[in-house]
Amino acid sequence: MERAAVVSGRRSPSVPEYNISTSTLSFDQHFTTTAEGILLLAEIVCGMLVWILVGGTEYFQLSALCWVMFVAILCWVQTVFLFIIYLTGAHKRISQIPWTTLSLCLNCSAAALYLVTAVVDALSVNQAIKGRHNYNCWAASAFFAFLTTLCYAGSSYLSYRAWKTTEEEQ
Repeated sequence: MERAAVVSGRRSPSVPEYNISTSTLSFDQHFTTTAEGILLLAEIVCGMLVWILVGGTEYFQLSALCWVMFVAILCWVQTVFLFIIYLTGAHKRISQIPWTTLSLCLNCSAAALYLVTAVVDALSVNQAIKGRHNYNCWAASAFFAFLTTLCYAGSSYLSYRAWKTTEEEQ
């Protein structure tokens, strides 16, 4: 027993003690019921459908559909990260980042990119033979791309309102 006390006594000076806070991120269960949360979920689901429908075909034969895949996956990943940040309340803990401005920029750029992508996707449907697998998937992906564009436009509007409110308070 004496030896354990001696050993622990020898280790304590060599190991510095840090004041480590074990704060955990909180789960905001009400976020998914807000308009912003619902739109983010819709963007994730519809955006995922776009890249799954295009990715399940021979899209690499058309360079325009490679663009559709790039934008769909890029925006989807950004939206998933933003959703996780808002869902866990990390945006409240990291106050150095202007979240309303960041959200506004991401949503507006995603809406613009997705509008171009939806048009490109819709025009690419003509390259497939009607009734075949590629045609059906590309037509469905064009529909979901336009739906995703509307979701991003709605999120842009909500982000603009939040940004404007934040700017007026300062």
